[in-house]
Amino acid sequence: MATDYYAVLGVRRDASQDEIKKAFRRLARELHPDVNPDPKTQERFKEINAAYEVLSDPQKKQVYDLGGDPLSASGGGGGAGGFGAGGFGNFSDIMDAFFGNAAQRGPRSRTRRGQDAMIRLEIDLNEAAFGTTKDIQVDTAVVCTTCSGEGAAPGTSAQTCDMCRGRGEVSQVTRSFLGQVMTSRPCPQCQGFGTVVPTPCPECAGDGRIRSRRTLTVKIPAGVDNGTRIQLAGEGEVGPGGGPAGDLYVEIHELAHPVFQRRGDDLHCTVTIPMTAAALGTQVPLETLDGLEEIDIRPGTQSGQSVPLHGRGITHLRGGGRGDLIVHVEVMTPTKMDPEQERLLRELAKLRGEERPTGQFQPGQQGLFSRLKDAFNGR
Repeated sequence: MATDYYAVLGVRRDASQDEIKKAFRRLARELHPDVNPDPKTQERFKEINAAYEVLSDPQKKQVYDLGGDPLSASGGGGGAGGFGAGGFGNFSDIMDAFFGNAAQRGPRSRTRRGQDAMIRLEIDLNEAAFGTTKDIQVDTAVVCTTCSGEGAAPGTSAQTCDMCRGRGEVSQVTRSFLGQVMTSRPCPQCQGFGTVVPTPCPECAGDGRIRSRRTLTVKIPAGVDNGTRIQLAGEGEVGPGGGPAGDLYVEIHELAHPVFQRRGDDLHCTVTIPMTAAALGTQVPLETLDGLEEIDIRPGTQSGQSVPLHGRGITHLRGGGRGDLIVHVEVMTPTKMDPEQERLLRELAKLRGEERPTGQFQPGQQGLFSRLKDAFNGR
C-alpha cells in the first residue's frame, strides 16, 4: 500500500470509529491552514483528510484493509464526482473539529411534534368574575385511524430507499485545494427520511394524520381578562407521522356589559339621580354581580362623587379576594318645569338666600403634565 492511513492518523489498525474520529479532530485543529499556514503543514493536512475519508467509511475501510486504495484511480469507490457513504472528510467535519458541533447524521424521523393551535372564546362579565366551564369545538389534526399514523396503506409498510440505502443522505466527493472534500445533502428520492412509502394510506395521503372536529371541556378560572390565554397541553395539532400533539391555547374575549365597565379587577358604573334626591338623600336599587343591592345616596351628594361597594368586583386571578364596585353619581338638573314647580323652586332659593348667588371661583384643575410644566417654568 502506498500510504499507511492508520499511521497518518496515529491510531492502531484495530482502532474504533470513535478513536479514529477523535484522532482526526485533534490533528485537524493543529494542522488546519488557517491555524498553521506552512506549506508542509498544508500537505500534512491533506494527508489526514484523505486518511479520515477512507477510515471513517466502512466500505472504503474494508477495501483498504484488503490491500486496495479507495482514493487511487484504480482503487475503486469514492473517486472525484462519485457517490458513496457519508464520511467526515468534508468541510462540516473540519468545522466540527474546531467547534465540537458534530451533527448527528442519518435519516430524519417521519414523526415530528405538531404545531400549537389557538382559538378565541367569548365569555360574559359574570363568567369572567366567578369562573365557569365551557364546551368548545376545535378543528385540528388527529392521528389517522386507518394507518395509525404510519402513513402507509393497510397491509403495506415503508420501504428502505434504494438511492441512499436508508441513510437519508447522499454524498459526493470533489477535489479542492485542500484535497478531496466530501459533501452531503438530503436524498432527493426519500427527502431525507431514509424510507419511501410505495402505497400511501388512502385516508391521510401518507401524512399519518387527518382533520377532525372534537369537543373539549375548558375550565375558565375566576378573574380572567381580555387576552388571557389558557393552555391545554397536548390538545393542539398532531404532528406528521402521528407525532405528539402540540398545545391548544384558548384566548379569552370578554363581552361588554350593559351597565358595568371593568378596570382591572374593579367595576365602575354611573347612576344619574335628580337634584332633589341628591339634596335630600335616597336609596337606589342596583343589580350587581351578587344580586340586587340598595345604593345609599347620602343627603348633599354632589355630582362626580362616588359610592364604593367593597368586594363586589372581579375575583383576583392570583390570590384571594375581589375588587370593588365603584358607583359614580351624576346629579341631573331639571331643564323644564311647570309654573308651580318653578314657583316652589324660587321660593326655596329665597328661603336659602340663593336668589342672586355670587358663585365661588377657584383655579381650574390641572393635570399632572400641566403642573410639571408650571414647576419647570417657576410658576
